[in-house]
Amino acid sequence: MNYQETIDYLFHAAPVFEKVGASAYKEGLSNTIALDEHFGHPHRQYRTIHVAGTNGKGSCSHTLAAILQAEGYRVGLYTSPHLVDFRERIRINGVCIDEETVIKFVEEEKDFFEPLHPSFFELTTALAFKYFADQQVDIAVIEVGLGGRLDCTNIITPELSIITNISFDHTQFLGNTLAKIAGEKAGIIKPHVPVVVGETLPETRPVFEKKAQQEHAPIIFAEDAPEVLHSTYDVSSQQRIYKTLSFGELRGDLTGCYQDKNTNTELAAVNVLRQMHILKRPESLAQGLKNVMQTTGLMGRWQCLQKQTSTQPAIYCDTGHNVAGWNYLSQQLQQQKYKTLRIVFGMVDDKDLQTIMKMLPTDAVYYWTQPSTERAFPVEEIAKAGATNQLQGQQYRTVREAYSTCLKQANPKDFVFVGGSSYIVADLLTFLERK
Repeated sequence: MNYQETIDYLFHAAPVFEKVGASAYKEGLSNTIALDEHFGHPHRQYRTIHVAGTNGKGSCSHTLAAILQAEGYRVGLYTSPHLVDFRERIRINGVCIDEETVIKFVEEEKDFFEPLHPSFFELTTALAFKYFADQQVDIAVIEVGLGGRLDCTNIITPELSIITNISFDHTQFLGNTLAKIAGEKAGIIKPHVPVVVGETLPETRPVFEKKAQQEHAPIIFAEDAPEVLHSTYDVSSQQRIYKTLSFGELRGDLTGCYQDKNTNTELAAVNVLRQMHILKRPESLAQGLKNVMQTTGLMGRWQCLQKQTSTQPAIYCDTGHNVAGWNYLSQQLQQQKYKTLRIVFGMVDDKDLQTIMKMLPTDAVYYWTQPSTERAFPVEEIAKAGATNQLQGQQYRTVREAYSTCLKQANPKDFVFVGGSSYIVADLLTFLERK
């Protein structure tokens, strides 16, 4: 098999949550444990940091990886989902796993794993853990796929656990109350392993405190002693400038207003990693924070695709896809200057469409669409919900068609935003890459 045939095999031989949703979700760790034993427990050959949470775990994972790289470590990074290429999920020092390694893994190991009927994520996790061991990384930042307690990444015993925040998402798997969801995320807390919690709510904090006490794990709440005092966006450098309690002025290339919370969590984690002598060089933090996208290849976080000029509009995209994410995105859009705000928008069917529709700007022109996944809300349903909320727009069957029409109609003083789902952004970036 060549690389594309191998990826097609992975996507069709194993249930993929991104494609089909609930039917791909496998509760329990039996397959993960079997795969781990088969490969000789590769995750025990390097140190790890484990990152969970409803929102922000991708930004935090990539930022910590960038800081560790600046420190001089050989750093593995395992995240999901990918936006353009499967290989984005598994990186070492920002470089994606090579195609040949993916092909070889499937060809040599499928006789073992096919009888297990593993999920796509179980296979991907086994591949990542083995690859990091084979490539002798010093440390790997591992992002939880879904939840925590029963997530197949949860076989690791990390140096540090991080839980960014809790809000309603994937309630069909994690529970329909914030306390239940927090209980699933708290499942990554390990005996005697410090845990940093970014944000809490009255319903969630006692859950984390109880679990940490049971595991005798030191717990640090980033919000109790905030490192980020305030931040501003510098237009000329396209960076967010942070005034901090202990680190002076820092600059970050992730510029969304929601990054204040993420950065506060990251700085709390940095304090712990310094105490553990994993981070030693004072300049590593500033260097890593300022170069996250370049260092790690992160895409889709309030990403500027085109600067505004005298001849072209500003174009941004963001993978924010749930109510908590749109609390920040709606604020960010309101802060922009434009003649006309144009939004290419679609969602997948396990998200709270009606609530998010109420959060969208009413003064925008909408290009309703749907991502290329079986989980997509049909564009007709998106348009109907928009009309119910007095949002004006037209329907387009694909992201490509919606985006292309939007650009034809936009003038240089407009602001174009593409989002609503990670899969909308994935379709956009795939189209732009091919173009």
